[in-house]
Amino acid sequence: MDGEKIQQVAVEIADRLPGTGNGYPFTAHLRVWKVAGKVFLIVTENDPELKIITVKADPHLGDALRRDHAAISRGRYLNKEHWISIASGEGITRSLVEDLVHDSYDLAERQAPAKDRPDRDA
Repeated sequence: MDGEKIQQVAVEIADRLPGTGNGYPFTAHLRVWKVAGKVFLIVTENDPELKIITVKADPHLGDALRRDHAAISRGRYLNKEHWISIASGEGITRSLVEDLVHDSYDLAERQAPAKDRPDRDA
């Protein structure tokens, strides 16, 4: 998958998850998705050389993903231990991107106070 497709898939998934919103809280070229006020996805826009997404990941999973995929690196914008950035490359599939966005959402949601979490049954 090329970088543009990775971003498209990530946005598609993020927009379908309960209680999410997006905007540009940091800068005009970083579109950010949040759940219950917690960031779970960053899409780098307006930079043809940098078509990536950045997601939250368990540090052990992040280490394994970076070891197994040259296109996955430490998070570009946030804590390097808890975030990974995904670019186009061998082994980057739609299924992997979907799983990483879902996992990131779950991690962010769990960090939010219970009263702020979306109702998944609605």
